[in-house]
Amino acid sequence: MPYVPHTPEDIRRMLGVIGAPSVASLFDEIPASLRPKSFDLPAGKSEMDVLAHLEGLAKKNAIDNVSFLGAGFYDHHIPAAVDALSMRSEFYTAYTPYQPEASQGTLQAIFEYQTAVTRLTGLAFANASVYDGGSALFEGAMMAVRHTGRRKLVVCEAVSPIYRVMLGSYTSNLHLELVTIPHKDGMCDLAALTAALDSDTAAVVVQNPNFFGTLSDFTALFAAARAAGVVSVMSVYPVLQSVLKSPGEMGADVAVAEGQSLGLPLSFGGPYLGIMTCNKELVRQMPGRMVGRTVDTEGRTGYVLTLQAREQHIRRQKATSNICSNQALCALRALMHLCLLGQEGLTRTAETCIERAHYAAERLTAIPGVKLLGGDAPFGNEFAVSLPVNAYQVIDKLTARGVVPGFPLGRYYDGLENALLVACTEKTSTESIGIFAEMLRGALK
Repeated sequence: MPYVPHTPEDIRRMLGVIGAPSVASLFDEIPASLRPKSFDLPAGKSEMDVLAHLEGLAKKNAIDNVSFLGAGFYDHHIPAAVDALSMRSEFYTAYTPYQPEASQGTLQAIFEYQTAVTRLTGLAFANASVYDGGSALFEGAMMAVRHTGRRKLVVCEAVSPIYRVMLGSYTSNLHLELVTIPHKDGMCDLAALTAALDSDTAAVVVQNPNFFGTLSDFTALFAAARAAGVVSVMSVYPVLQSVLKSPGEMGADVAVAEGQSLGLPLSFGGPYLGIMTCNKELVRQMPGRMVGRTVDTEGRTGYVLTLQAREQHIRRQKATSNICSNQALCALRALMHLCLLGQEGLTRTAETCIERAHYAAERLTAIPGVKLLGGDAPFGNEFAVSLPVNAYQVIDKLTARGVVPGFPLGRYYDGLENALLVACTEKTSTESIGIFAEMLRGALK
């Protein structure tokens, strides 16, 4: 029998307070077709039977394909030491550091992580991470809303559509105006973004490299935004930050990123890592927690939660965001990854990714009918090509032969049904690029 702590009288009184006739009425918004038909579950299985069942399901996955998928999530090499160290029980069982005196190891790791990611973005302050790159983008936009008191967000259409869907979902009941500025052949329209900034605008939101893989210098846009009192929010790809002009150098106020590419394996949705950094002007609007380094009365180094913007610590109406999980384990993996590669290793990785992508673009555009979407626009490790046929036809043909050729841009962008987004990492060999190119040539015949 289930344990239900509420008596029938308790339930009646609670329903009376909220004005609901029954517990069942609380679920009226759920269509009948989506409600459970029955809770008559089958009998349990033995451990051996469950393992056999799960192994059978796992074997249905195609794990040997050569993949050129990217779209914000990338298959980078992860040094074996990252798994070996991060899977130590003192790390993966650690919880939120409520008591600094009992959490010095966790707090030091977070402090070192903050230091590493601020060096990548060129902004002075970082938090202990949020859930993923999309939620980080939303949190950056909300920092701008709280800071300015304004209600309009100007967003480039070349920002990841996945992130833009999340931004729209999270803000749907917050009475904000989202203005999306169309892209131009896969590039941000800097003139249109600048023209859209006005006295009602809280933030301008851009991405570099953007979803199409193209690179931009937003220095002039951010200068115009600052002159208009608008907060600049920029999403970046952390691996390429080792070779690109940083958000701080461009004058961004907030820089966010998906940290999966720093030591986190690809998986079905997570756990991932939302990197967040900002300048001093906005630091008190940053969600989550921030670790600082200090000394005790005897002069010994100690680590503390310098800013805690959660409702567990401050008045609920002043809280920024409730991020309670020990997301620091993902941050720790990112820190380990960065430390193992070092500046030279991360730069070499970024340069290799870029070189492989440019080689792939050269091979693919040598095929009749295949053209770069952005023309001569600079790109990093990812690029978009226009095909003479629907991209899904190519994906179906090549995937069946063991090569996943990329991401179909028509899934999110009208008019780009023939466009394919292709990504390369240091794990993409020149041999596999050549095979892909010849298979594509054959498929288009």
